[in-house]
Amino acid sequence: MAADNNTGRWTNEHCKILFLFILVLIICMGFAKNVLAADVPVPSLHIGIEKGGDPGDVSVLLQIIFILTILALAPAILIMMTSFTRLVVVFSFLRHALGTQQTPSNQIIAGLALFLTFFIMTPVWQKINSQALQPYLAEDISQEAALKAAVSPIRQFMFKQTRSKDLMLFVQMAKMEKPKNTADIPMPVLIPAFVISELKTAFIIGFVLFVPFLVIDMVVASVLLSMGMMMLPPILISLPFKLMLFVLVDGWHLIVGSLVKSFGGGVI
Repeated sequence: MAADNNTGRWTNEHCKILFLFILVLIICMGFAKNVLAADVPVPSLHIGIEKGGDPGDVSVLLQIIFILTILALAPAILIMMTSFTRLVVVFSFLRHALGTQQTPSNQIIAGLALFLTFFIMTPVWQKINSQALQPYLAEDISQEAALKAAVSPIRQFMFKQTRSKDLMLFVQMAKMEKPKNTADIPMPVLIPAFVISELKTAFIIGFVLFVPFLVIDMVVASVLLSMGMMMLPPILISLPFKLMLFVLVDGWHLIVGSLVKSFGGGVI
């Protein structure tokens, strides 16, 4: 009997809640009907192509599209046409050679490579600013002339770091005539040649970085094996020695200095 009374009590409460919900719903429907019946302005959006009265409007529109395109391609331009590729690959090799897993983190490596890229590419940015951006803002040159003037310093930097062998590889794959000078090589050929040259240079530097740390790993592994400690991972013993060696020789100073100097005339 107690269970039946309890069930009946809960049923009554549910009915009250349902009644209140229906009442609120009716009130909301009435309010919505009154709002829709009133003259409420509904905004509309029109996208289309109309006849322009001023040629300058078309120029402004093209400038906006050009700027949006540059912003969309900015990460690829930063990575593939600057010193960023070599720097970030070398730092990744260094972390693996030390065996520190995720230390430094990817954010620190990318941030250090990014600021070093700004430092190394500063002369290039200055040339672009003085030869292309400022004359264009002063309306002394056209957009096409400004673009050519901006690309020229970047091409000079890329040609200094690109191997002739890699450059000829893409010239042959593009089925082009043998270029007489660097001006005859288009950007779609120069950029991939520059990237693979940077990767090769980074791998060479990474190999040199691995050698001393590999020697430490081999010595520690041989000592542990001779002592019969085959179940002890050598990385646990060799890691402190590698860190100590890296700190004693001031590794960050040597590596960053060597990387910046490896770009030759591309620095301040």
